[in-house]
Order: sequence, then structure tokens, then C-alpha cells
Amino acid sequence: MALAIRILLIFFFLVGCSGGRGGRGITLAGSTSVEPFAELLAEKYMAEHLQSPPINVQGGGSSAGIQAALSGNAEIGTSSRWLREEEKGLEAILIAWDAIAIIVHPSNPLSDLTLNQVREMFAGRIDNWASLGGSDRPITLVTREEGSGTRGAFEELVMGGERITPAALRQDSNGAVRVMVAGDPEAIGYISLGIVDKRVKPLSIEGVFPSRETVSSGTYGLVRPFLFLVKGEPQGLAKEFIDYVLSPSGQEILEEEGLVRVK
Repeated sequence: MALAIRILLIFFFLVGCSGGRGGRGITLAGSTSVEPFAELLAEKYMAEHLQSPPINVQGGGSSAGIQAALSGNAEIGTSSRWLREEEKGLEAILIAWDAIAIIVHPSNPLSDLTLNQVREMFAGRIDNWASLGGSDRPITLVTREEGSGTRGAFEELVMGGERITPAALRQDSNGAVRVMVAGDPEAIGYISLGIVDKRVKPLSIEGVFPSRETVSSGTYGLVRPFLFLVKGEPQGLAKEFIDYVLSPSGQEILEEEGLVRVK
């Protein structure tokens, strides 16, 4: 009798695990720009769906996320740039719009730059703030690493095919760029508008300040997509999570975090 009870208890334990957080989850991998927003959405989703298997969110960069989705190592890849021709074969699902903010230290007296001035700086042809009306101090350039979606969008939208100078300091996340700029009065970098805070100062570009309103209206030009990438038709938890992100509540969460909703 005791053995039968023990077997029954083990059976109920295993059934409970398979339907709860111990079940097979999904992995999202890719853009470090998308990563904090995907983590927040995953937390909200699992808080509202207590029996859901885990949703694991990883970084690695947009290129890594695209490859993870293509290879099947992640159910959902994430990217902050559009797919290139050689990367086709995935369905790209637009979950939000983001802007690239050009940031400096809060003590920097400048408030506006032209697109050409930013390009000249990151190409290495303007290397002193005095050339832009600032103090006679060398400029510290802070950029993202190769393969970053943020860097790819910056190269496309700002550099216009020109290479970023090798003298620029490379960082592996938007958060790391923000920390570098916040700690150096002579630094300039670029990050996702969604993570701009009081530690840094975003600049207007061509007289237009980066904000949700200027992104929505199309007046701010440095705008890029936040994408979920899937190979084939999404199934199970992957589909349910994507539907949640595109739902009014999911879109509201992204908007509250500084992104621009797509629905």
C-alpha cells in the first residue's frame, strides 16, 4: 500500500513538472539591444502564465542571433537590423521601432550636431572638441563591436559606407557604451534610445531631438527595427510569446520602456 502511494506521488510530481516551469522552454538569442526588452517581456509573460515553461533570453549580437535562428539553436533569434541577402530564409517579425541616440557626457556644452559632423568624428577626421565649438580637448570615440546590430545600423544610417576609425574604443553592449560615455567628459558614443538615462546626454541631430514622438512622426532619421526571427512557422510557446509581444499589453510594455510600438 505504501509503495503504491509513493508511485502515485511520483507520478503527480512528474506531471506537475511537465506542465510547469520544469517543462521544455524556449531560447531567444541575439541582439544585445533587444535583450533587456526581451528579458522584461519574458518576465511579464511568465508572471502572467505561471504554468509556462521557462523563456531564456541571451545576447551575443544580431549576427549571432540570426545564425542561432537559422541553425535551430534558438527558437527565436533577435536582431536590431534588417536581414542581409545572404541571411534570408527566416521570417522577420517587427516588434518595435528604436532610435539610435548620439550621446555625450552631461557636462558637454554641445546640444546639436549635423549628420556630417558625427560621420567626420567617427571616421577620425574630427578629433578635437574645439573644431565643433567645444573645449580644446581630444575626442574619445566609443563604438560597438563588429557584428552588433547597433553598429550595423549606425554604419548604414550615419557612416554611409565609410569605416569607423580603429582608434574608437569598442564595447560589447549598449550598456557598456553608456558607462564609458558617462565616465568620460570628452566621450561620444551611440546607443539605443530605449536605454538613455540621466547619466548621459542625448544630442539633437540636424536640429531634431531623439524621442518617441520624433521617431513616430519620421522626423528623426536614425531609426532601426527590433526584430524577432523564426525559421518556419512558430509553434507552441514560441508562437504564444510572439503573440503576447505583439498584443496591446506587450506593445504597451515596450512603449513604456521608450520604444515605438508597431501595433
